[in-house]
Amino acid sequence: MKLNFSSGLLAVLLVSLLASCGGSKTPKNAQGQLIGVSPRPKYFPPVPYGMVYVPSGTFHMGPSDEDLNYAYTARNKSISISGFYMDATEITNNEYRQFVKWVTDSIAHILLSHVKSDGGQDVIDWKQKINYKDKGTMDKLEQMTYAPEDRLYGRKEFDVHKLVYHIETFNWEQAKLRENANKPRSKFIVKKDVAIYPDTLCWIRDFSYAYNEPMTRMYFWHPAFDNYPVVGVTWHQANAFAEWRSKFWEDYRISKNLFTEDKFQLPSEAQWEYAARGGREQSPYPWGGYYIRNKKGCLLANFKPGRGNYPEDGGFYTVRADAYWPNDYGLYNMSGNVAEWTQDIFYENAYSFTSDMNPYLRMDVTDDAPPKMKRKAVRGGSWKDIGYFLQTGTRSYEYQDSAKSYIGFRCTIAFLSRSKNDFGHH
Repeated sequence: MKLNFSSGLLAVLLVSLLASCGGSKTPKNAQGQLIGVSPRPKYFPPVPYGMVYVPSGTFHMGPSDEDLNYAYTARNKSISISGFYMDATEITNNEYRQFVKWVTDSIAHILLSHVKSDGGQDVIDWKQKINYKDKGTMDKLEQMTYAPEDRLYGRKEFDVHKLVYHIETFNWEQAKLRENANKPRSKFIVKKDVAIYPDTLCWIRDFSYAYNEPMTRMYFWHPAFDNYPVVGVTWHQANAFAEWRSKFWEDYRISKNLFTEDKFQLPSEAQWEYAARGGREQSPYPWGGYYIRNKKGCLLANFKPGRGNYPEDGGFYTVRADAYWPNDYGLYNMSGNVAEWTQDIFYENAYSFTSDMNPYLRMDVTDDAPPKMKRKAVRGGSWKDIGYFLQTGTRSYEYQDSAKSYIGFRCTIAFLSRSKNDFGHH
């Protein structure tokens, strides 16, 4: 009798024969039991530098006071949030300059042919040094500099418009659709280039008939403002920074044979509000209470007091990113100083249909989309806003391709480990 085996059945039989002959990698101490792959290294979650832990919890998302506009666009909703790390302060000028310098150096290394082969792939040889003061080096980097007619006093300076970061990410919204289940992953890889230098002209563009030129000239690069929040950054640039930060840390951890972590990203609206409240459920402000002054009459945030007494709170424009007291989670300036980008699109009635578990409303659209589709949620209020915008439940928005002198950002990253307390064990 002749037997006909399909290729799939033959493969199964072959694997079974190999396993019975001792070809399996099952641990010797398994004794035929299901014990998982071993040995597995122990995992100790690292705490990202400059971040604080925001524990899991539930809160009522939405205004903690009267809906002054009677818009009913943010009705209270019970939301559960899983634990995460968040930057204790807004990203500062000096931190963002690390990103700008990395992009500048990487482009320069490529132009100077500082490239080596690593596993058949060409990568930058970061051990090579670049002397930007050397005339011969700058001649080789001519295409990075301003054209002669754009130079002041003939100085060769880098054209900041040419500082572009390349991003490759997955479009999870498309990948999750059932009709796309069997499509190759290349269909969901998004590749784009983002010009990453802040728009320093925002200081004079945002305010007509006001002398803010010193801030345009000095704010981003001068050491006096190193620890002040970066501004003039679009939603795209904030996401590019988070993507670079993720890759930068991932490359280091891989080089040390360590586990990689999840990606840094902008907080969702829900994460931001939950973190800003600092565990104070019904308080309209991060510091608690219903007032913007303490019992001594001192202002508790950097905003626009009264009818425009800007210096009364101790700052005229922005202040240091770690100014004022932090909230109970250790987060500084969740209200005031600069407003902050979040991941979510701004949709007035979002609370009515988003999940009550880690709600997230992300939509990536091109900059030529209708303006309403380009709105991204902005939280926290800024140095030029009145007190209403400082409330933890107040929502606002800006367009994703806009850069403002009063909007910055901070990052979050998921907390992967789970302690006994997370499961109620003692």
